[in-house]
Amino acid sequence: MALTLADFDYHLPPECIAQAPLTERSASRLLVLKGNALDDRVFTDLPELLVPGDLLVMNDTRVLHARLLGQKDSGGRIEVLVERVTADDEVLAQVRASKPPKAGGSIRLEEAFDAEVLGREGEFYRLRFPSAALELIERHGRLPLPPYIERAAASADEERYQTVFARERGSVAAPTAGLHFDAPLLERLRDRGIGIAHVTLHVGAGTFQPVRVHDLSEHRMHRERYVVPQATAEAIAATRERGGRVVAVGTTTLRTLESAANADGSVKVGAGETAIFITPGFEFRVVDVLITNFHLPKSTLLMLVAAFAGMDEIRAAYRHAIESGYRFFSYGDAMLIDKK
Repeated sequence: MALTLADFDYHLPPECIAQAPLTERSASRLLVLKGNALDDRVFTDLPELLVPGDLLVMNDTRVLHARLLGQKDSGGRIEVLVERVTADDEVLAQVRASKPPKAGGSIRLEEAFDAEVLGREGEFYRLRFPSAALELIERHGRLPLPPYIERAAASADEERYQTVFARERGSVAAPTAGLHFDAPLLERLRDRGIGIAHVTLHVGAGTFQPVRVHDLSEHRMHRERYVVPQATAEAIAATRERGGRVVAVGTTTLRTLESAANADGSVKVGAGETAIFITPGFEFRVVDVLITNFHLPKSTLLMLVAAFAGMDEIRAAYRHAIESGYRFFSYGDAMLIDKK
């Protein structure tokens, strides 16, 4: 029987949604799911839950100040969320306004510069900025907190909504499983003989888009850019050779590795784009263990973790997490999941 959107729905009390980060990154709780067994731990236990010779792969993308407020030629208010920078002075963006802007018009953003509307591209608009887009976005834009965080970004979010290993600018949302790591924890992992490698996947605004079709085979994923460095491919090959496990830190890392997968579990080096949609029945070739936060009902990310852990197992884990007061979504707690 084919799975439908309703199979991935669950009731989440609003008070379970974390609205702010904990004081310390690694102080979050960690629900360990191995087969049918659940174990309540804390994130600082992670080094003891992994085995020397395992390899942690992390997404080193950095979140842009991708949210810009402004007004159209007509004076109407407008909100721009940059999806990606496509050329030095051009971006693809979501635009919210009472009336859609017209090609050839301009938008005044943050009372600082004018952007020209070049046209539509599906659900996005192509905009041309007057100079280097990345620099204008970083100088004048705002940090784009997820829509379920019901407050404006504060100064503390500038640090806490970035991972400590963020390097490559390009995301509109944080790879949130990585937010639990701090420098002392990374040092303990290295001391235990656990390898650390990086990929880059620039998270698009589509990550927050709900699935709108009942039949999952009709859903089309948004595209995201990724890079797998040579050093990471070599680290994965060496881990496989010594019998270690590949541990993906976050669904973005998992999507990158499985998009770049060869049949033998190695990965292709280089840049690419992925629109991979992982649902139960997917054959995982690279990732053995997943660290991830708790995901929204009816979301593609919930479908991904159900594919990795098993439908019944994820349902039981989420019931347990809600009953036990775990904190959900970007600033929430985490799970450590063995592949079924």
